[in-house]
Amino acid sequence: MPLNINIDPLLFTLSISLLGLLIGSFLNVVIHRLPKMMDSEWRSQCHSFLEIKDPPKVTHYTLSQPPSHCPKCEHPISAFENIPLISFMLQQGKCRHCGEPISWRYPIIELVSALLSGVIAYHFGITLETLFALPLTWSLIALTVIDLDHQLLPDSITLPFLWLGLLISTQNLFVDMHASIIGAVIGYLSLWSIYWIFKLLTGKEGMGYGDFKLLALFGAWLGWQSLPLILILSAGVGTVVGISLILFKNHQRQQPIPFGPYLASAGWIAMIWGDQITDAYLKWALAA
Repeated sequence: MPLNINIDPLLFTLSISLLGLLIGSFLNVVIHRLPKMMDSEWRSQCHSFLEIKDPPKVTHYTLSQPPSHCPKCEHPISAFENIPLISFMLQQGKCRHCGEPISWRYPIIELVSALLSGVIAYHFGITLETLFALPLTWSLIALTVIDLDHQLLPDSITLPFLWLGLLISTQNLFVDMHASIIGAVIGYLSLWSIYWIFKLLTGKEGMGYGDFKLLALFGAWLGWQSLPLILILSAGVGTVVGISLILFKNHQRQQPIPFGPYLASAGWIAMIWGDQITDAYLKWALAA
């Protein structure tokens, strides 16, 4: 749905990419702190439920407190030291005060956020689709890295975006409301069914409930028609990566591999190029 804004498409794409770079810096905060916030809340709830009189002190985190600081020397990070990409390059990837190396993850996430935001702006143009696809893209980046680190897909991210997908379907932005509602239901129940079949057969849990909610999210945004493509893409990539980890990185077979990053990647690809991929497959299948 086009927006009545008069701006050069190239300038619009560059502006959105710059916005994505800034958001990427914030995503680093979310990725680092949200699991700590959840752990702190869980510990407090456990202490309260068990009625522990003198519980161990629990550090409470928010997205703004305590202020960002170097993990080694605890020097507070100033605004100058927190400019996306630029600060990392000027400081040569080290803390200005103690020389502690800064993880390459931070600039990589900022750059990925900028690039994916630019792709969204270029693909959808100056439309309402861009307005909604951007925050979804940013949330998927956060979910991907959190799941890689903690095998966790926080409800505080997945559920609001699931409801948002259902809400915007009333305006037929990506799909109609009928396809969105059915997509959310089928998305959740499909992986839920696979989970229970696998558990009954093996006695083990093959995936987490966060994966069900993430696929339901994509069903709400993109409709039930997109789910087969998302599952095929995510399963294919997940299988290749999983086998590669076992063969080349001495990854233990018993060590779980999070499925969320593959779902997130496949869902984002389906949002951008899903129709083209499906059409190309159908043409190939008919010609074969």
